[in-house]
Amino acid sequence: MNPMPKTRSLFTFEFLALCLIIAAAFCNVSVFYSFYHYQGAIGIPPAWRGFLVGLEPMSAFILRLLVLPWLHVRNVMAVLIISLLLLIAVSCAYLWVITVPAMIVLRIVHGAVFVLLTSAAIALVVNFIPGEKSGQGFSAISIATMIPYAVIPPLFEALLPFVRSEADIYAAVSIFSVAAIFLLAMVRRRIGDALRGMDGVLLRRPTFSEIRENFRLRSVFFLLSAIFLIYLAHATFFYFMKDLSLQIRTGDVGLFFTVSMATMIAVRAFGTALFDRMNKLSTLQKSLALLIPCLILLPHATFPVYYYLLAAAYGLCLGVILPLLNALLFSASPPSLRGLNTNMTLFAMHAAYFVMPYLGGILITSGAGFDALFYIAAGFVMLSMALIMILSHGLRHVPTAGDGTCI
Repeated sequence: MNPMPKTRSLFTFEFLALCLIIAAAFCNVSVFYSFYHYQGAIGIPPAWRGFLVGLEPMSAFILRLLVLPWLHVRNVMAVLIISLLLLIAVSCAYLWVITVPAMIVLRIVHGAVFVLLTSAAIALVVNFIPGEKSGQGFSAISIATMIPYAVIPPLFEALLPFVRSEADIYAAVSIFSVAAIFLLAMVRRRIGDALRGMDGVLLRRPTFSEIRENFRLRSVFFLLSAIFLIYLAHATFFYFMKDLSLQIRTGDVGLFFTVSMATMIAVRAFGTALFDRMNKLSTLQKSLALLIPCLILLPHATFPVYYYLLAAAYGLCLGVILPLLNALLFSASPPSLRGLNTNMTLFAMHAAYFVMPYLGGILITSGAGFDALFYIAAGFVMLSMALIMILSHGLRHVPTAGDGTCI
């Protein structure tokens, strides 16, 4: 049974509005790519800067587990409004917070508010994804999370000469939260009407016994584990690609990220309809198989053309892999727990983004080269691929078109 059995269209006003709210949330965090540099400008000691950069995703990683069992369809609208209002206050607080103790508190609160906002939005939006269009749905959601990272940094740099400091822009991004509140007010009644047509079991909070049984489902456990491994590989790419580029002295890492991100967005924008017509497991295995040599070859990209082709190949692989993993998890999940499991993918992302820089730093300090980190990342992808292969061999029904059947 699908959460919204009467709705077969994906791109409804409700779905698009919620995607825009998700994009607004990520606009608020994508602006902090310059936060390490900003701390130097306000006199934060160097020993604290890296810690404060990582404190927001670390608090998000820890708090998400506490938030998820508490969220359900009946309370997410209130959580959305409250978290958007808090996000405005948090964004503006950067104008005045300049000491380490105050910044620690602010970064923890920022992480908590971001978790509330994104968890509530995800828990709600999955109810507007028809089962047979899960690939398109998660592709659209992923695009909503990626566009801010492609748009906000260059916009930030263009505005920076005209403001007093980065803090002015940190505060200015609260305009996206204001716009999201107005959008939520416009769509609130329509969402409420749609939710009233849902099965009552989908409207209540999942019990802890249901959550426990959910994680005992072999397909759910394997898919979440595979997603975590892919995010470990991607965290290696995101945090250490600049240092690898300096090591191999081949091309411009900024252009590398532009090529990979543009390819990733293009794949998800133009391939959404195809995701629900293909055999998801088979396509996923092929994409994982292509990603492995891509990561292994990156440390050996000694020619610029080779370097940027690998950027495009990486973007192509991730552009396919993550939406398909999310779509398979959607199909594998009991209908009442689809929001929970989708939010667990964000937990996996925050966990990987917290764990991998720490582990990578230990390895580099121990004398390993940055190339070794990318070989380890390829190993993570191999493990993810092994899980998917084991899962596919054990399935009696493999969803080839996102039909919503639990696997």
